[in-house]
Amino acid sequence: MADTETLDDLVRRVDPDRWLASRFIGDLAARADVIALFGLNYELARVAGGVSNALMGEIRITWWREAMEEIAAGKPPRKHPNVEALAASRFDPNALATLAEARFTDLDEGPLKDEAAVLAYVDATAGALAVLAARRLDASADPHAVKGAARAFGLTGLWRLKQAGRSRLPEAWTREDVVGRVEAQLKAARGEVRGLPVAAFPAVAPAALARPHLKGREMSDLERKARLTFAVATGRL
Repeated sequence: MADTETLDDLVRRVDPDRWLASRFIGDLAARADVIALFGLNYELARVAGGVSNALMGEIRITWWREAMEEIAAGKPPRKHPNVEALAASRFDPNALATLAEARFTDLDEGPLKDEAAVLAYVDATAGALAVLAARRLDASADPHAVKGAARAFGLTGLWRLKQAGRSRLPEAWTREDVVGRVEAQLKAARGEVRGLPVAAFPAVAPAALARPHLKGREMSDLERKARLTFAVATGRL
């Protein structure tokens, strides 16, 4: 993060799908909190690919987990823009520490062993992220209402990671296997999101971009905006 780059600028650069979805959050304070959450997700997700060994990765993830635990304990936040933003947010810092804890799995060598392991990982990362965002946007949001959408987007992210050279998916899984599982989750999501408050829908809206991502197609900002606008306006993924 450059000295002149705001947290919002950072998320826009590194996570354009979620950043664009956040533009549909009308409450500016809630939007700022969600951006801080997405910034934390980026910091955690990039650890494994930015270290030369697992020990260094453990040190970095532990730094973030302990920073959240210190906030929970009432201590002053560490001097980091993302930590300070989260300290000022309405998120439960213990839940943020749990989000960090889940990322230790990223440091394991080799792919996840089976579908159960993949879904457990997705639920603890992309799923937990979506739940936190949804509950910040509307405290009545049911965690089960975001499950399928978060799984669809999380699985898509793991496929894109594999295309970038770092696979966490089981070795036998082909693109068709991933597509089939994502479609199954989107089908489940269509029913689940009907119970999601309108204000919380931006938390699941990125799932509307799963299909073009799986095709390996680079979307323009205009197409991203159009797909997200349709999803938010209709409540459909």
